[in-house]
Amino acid sequence: MSKVAIIGSCITRDLWPIVGAEPSDLLYISRTSLPSLFARPLDGVQPGEEPPPSLGAFPHRAMVNDLKKRALAALVAHQPSHIIFDFIDERLDLLAVGDTIVTHSWELDVSGYLEQPAFDGARTIGRTSPACDLLWLQAADEMAAFLQATPLRDATLIVHEARWATHYLDEAGETQAFADEVEIFQGKPAVIADHNAMLDLYQPAFLQRVPDAARVAAPPELHLADCRHRWGLSPFHYVDDYYREVWCGLQALGV
Repeated sequence: MSKVAIIGSCITRDLWPIVGAEPSDLLYISRTSLPSLFARPLDGVQPGEEPPPSLGAFPHRAMVNDLKKRALAALVAHQPSHIIFDFIDERLDLLAVGDTIVTHSWELDVSGYLEQPAFDGARTIGRTSPACDLLWLQAADEMAAFLQATPLRDATLIVHEARWATHYLDEAGETQAFADEVEIFQGKPAVIADHNAMLDLYQPAFLQRVPDAARVAAPPELHLADCRHRWGLSPFHYVDDYYREVWCGLQALGV
């Protein structure tokens, strides 16, 4: 039986409920970025023992794990048979804070933690900036080395390749076009074409560094968003057939 870890987003985690399956032992690492995974823990941040009212337990824990840099140790401890990477959560900006980097997620934005002294002097590294590209490519090198230097070398590595949809199905099932610019979350605009260009850089660069990784992807016609998606309308909340297609690819790889 497979034992899966995901470093990615809901586009991979949603596969199981959408196809009517239940993972037996899944580690889901989200709301992070490769540069943040390999940075040092943020000193002085004081997460509460309970999530703030704006957050549920899992999103709060994911955000705290990004600040405290707990994900890589958890990944090794999980001893996965398969590790699935998708880079849709790489849409989030980074924050340079002192000598470390954290992910500027919606969860961090609403948590109130940004008001803590630990974040004094934090500066934004825009996700689609050349500086962020450089940091990400360096972290991809680190991830490739980390996978080889740990027992994770024995896991089946999979890259779930994806793109932001430019069109979606409305309530009547009719195809509509997204505006060129959408909101990642409130107050964080993003240009769809810019993020697809970023994925066109990230995905092959990662595969070049991890050449043994398998690839799964839905065909272009299924990169179609759906306003009836369980999480609402977004360029990366796809029609159900998208998930079924990717699921078939993962099943062929033993997931």
